[in-house]
Amino acid sequence: MMKVTLITATYNSEKYLEGCLQSIISQRYKNIELIIIDGKSTDQTVNIIRKYEAHVAKWVSETDRGMYDAINKGMAMATGDIVGILNSDDMLASNDVIEAVVASFEEKKVDSIYGDLEYVDPDDTNKIYRIWKGKPYKRSLFRMGWMPAHPTFYFKRELIGKCGGYETHYYSAADYEFMARYLYRFRISSYYLPKLIVKMRRGGQSNSNLRIRLRANRRDYLAMKRNKIPLAFLVSILKPLSKLPQYYKK
Repeated sequence: MMKVTLITATYNSEKYLEGCLQSIISQRYKNIELIIIDGKSTDQTVNIIRKYEAHVAKWVSETDRGMYDAINKGMAMATGDIVGILNSDDMLASNDVIEAVVASFEEKKVDSIYGDLEYVDPDDTNKIYRIWKGKPYKRSLFRMGWMPAHPTFYFKRELIGKCGGYETHYYSAADYEFMARYLYRFRISSYYLPKLIVKMRRGGQSNSNLRIRLRANRRDYLAMKRNKIPLAFLVSILKPLSKLPQYYKK
């Protein structure tokens, strides 16, 4: 039976962390290794972790250099066959998500899988703002600015030694760079699981104003250049435009 490692990075996450943890605990598939990396929270986060400690395989609370540094620490501790990331204010969308992920790995014999994501209201998670609907995997889609929904991305742990961890200096583009490196540069195999994997609370700063959006686009461009995606400047412009359908698919 495959073991799945889920890594959750926390920092002052008291508001939504319990919902995240409960969505993991309620999974029908039980061979889950939950690793929590806390950035020395000053609120009730650590007390919440202790409350659920029986369901947590490993956790630490120490200063770090941000979320992706924390995730790298978690990946270094992971012992599962498959690794996934679940942000502390997100939740697995149903109790059969991990079961479906494992079945996809077993049936499709691939290196990675990804699925669908909903952006929801922070307090009313039944209120949907955007739907990130995936599509069948083709490596060439990266040349048009496409990427999978990062919170739905699961991959074989054995790939970390070959492909590496998150490059923290890309900041908000570190998730895109990670997936572009694994899927485009290293050509790992992937499968689109047509299933809602994660409900993600709306928020974040990457699109909050034009200056921040332009800075994020430059980081996307640098990530594309590094991973040898052709016409990187043009593709960095197409990337945010490719997300527009998410607003009307709901």
